[in-house]
Amino acid sequence: MDADYGLGSWPARRARIGPDVVALRQGERALTYAELAERVERLADGLAARGVGPGDRVAYLGPNDIATFEVFFAAGRLGAIFAPFNTRLAPPEIGYLLDDCAPTVLVYAAELNELVTAVDPAAHGVPTTVEVGDGYDTLLTGAPPRRRAEPVALSDDAVILYTSGTTGRPKGAVLSHANLTFNTMNQLAHADVLSTDTALCIAPLFHATGLGMVSLPTLFKGGTVQVVPRFEPGAVLAAIAAHRVASFSCVPTMLALLCDHPDFGRTDLGSLRYVVYGGSSVAERVAMAWQERGVTLQQGYGMTEASPGVCMAPLAGSTQRPVSVGVPQFYTDITFDPELDEPERGGRGELLVRGLNVSRGYWNRPADTERAFDRGWYRTGDIVRVERDGWAYVVDRVRDMIISGGENVYPAEVEAEVTALPGVLACSVVAVPDERWGEVGRAFVVADPVVADPVVADPVVADPVRWTEQTLRAALTGRLATFKIPKYVTFVDELPRTATGKVRKDLLRAAVPHS
Repeated sequence: MDADYGLGSWPARRARIGPDVVALRQGERALTYAELAERVERLADGLAARGVGPGDRVAYLGPNDIATFEVFFAAGRLGAIFAPFNTRLAPPEIGYLLDDCAPTVLVYAAELNELVTAVDPAAHGVPTTVEVGDGYDTLLTGAPPRRRAEPVALSDDAVILYTSGTTGRPKGAVLSHANLTFNTMNQLAHADVLSTDTALCIAPLFHATGLGMVSLPTLFKGGTVQVVPRFEPGAVLAAIAAHRVASFSCVPTMLALLCDHPDFGRTDLGSLRYVVYGGSSVAERVAMAWQERGVTLQQGYGMTEASPGVCMAPLAGSTQRPVSVGVPQFYTDITFDPELDEPERGGRGELLVRGLNVSRGYWNRPADTERAFDRGWYRTGDIVRVERDGWAYVVDRVRDMIISGGENVYPAEVEAEVTALPGVLACSVVAVPDERWGEVGRAFVVADPVVADPVVADPVVADPVRWTEQTLRAALTGRLATFKIPKYVTFVDELPRTATGKVRKDLLRAAVPHS
């Protein structure tokens, strides 16, 4: 029988080395590697009994939880594909994801019961839903053992992580067992992860950062992952001190909220050796605040399609280059020219990436996959400068993506929802700076000033409403995740366009008022 070298085998493999070491901890609950391996095996039995097999999708909707890791490993044990969903999405958005990946099972947190009811998974063809609670416990105890384990190859698909699409619909980046395994190797080459470490898992596990940048490397080395369901600055600072946390990964907004918290100055951070962050550069005052507390910040650059690591600042030199994203990770290559294996030192251009951590493409999107690659290189859409010492700096974006508090927001998706509102003739969304979130959206809207109330189903009997910034943003509530709703709305008579009709977003950005 072929061997299982996939991610699902990791708990059992670590249990052979350190069975009594705590693998996962959440609040007062702890699981050793031996206990985790046993639960993963029983959960795989339960999922198999409900029809999950190789290549099937297992969707997960919930905040970070020990159960998230268990479902991830159990799906991998079966050769199935783990598909975690963003808990901040609106019901229609989640419904679209269910239609897209067609999961055999949806596992969801009990606290999201109302959201799941609104989505109605059965209407999207999902045959089985399991609430984390009694139903989940039944999965763990109610199925007979499988006759044999499925052979899982490193080349098999392991995860679908959804990232917003430039055409207005999310795309599922498919990551293989090899992609995530070699991303782990990349991390271990950049950061000194120890088997004695405790790492905080505060980045959401439906993002590539949550899985790839600290959690999986720590579990691979046999350390302990402290699972944090929700980010709350005071609780995170308390956990760092109480559990002698060595590392965590996050976005710049989290770093700012932590250092601005009144407990920051009096929290014992002596155990914290490094923090990995990405998504955008951190503000200078925030970087200085952490450095003054003796904590090294390692900025990284990546994307979902790279599992997610592409570049990272090594521990040595990161303090001296606070705005650099560092150098390419171990099994990752970068270039500006697909005919060359390395970028020109001292040059700049659109960054192209290849490596053992890079996705094969998008779920059921062959055209998008073809467009994303150029002779084996993934086109990032970002303009990067590489200095003569090899350290890279992100200069600009080819694409218009907005990164707001670590969340990717694609204007095309937002524009589609705005223009679907009655009376809206055109819309264009651009990024504007925001002190708290890094970036937020500003929508430029061409609309009839008075229309029927968009909330009422029958526009004939609806009371007229005047479109204002407040009423338009309110109309998007429930249609879009909150972080995607533009923070600002500017009404204009027309949008500036090129001779071919393309909106001149550069002119819109220039028109944004500056404080």
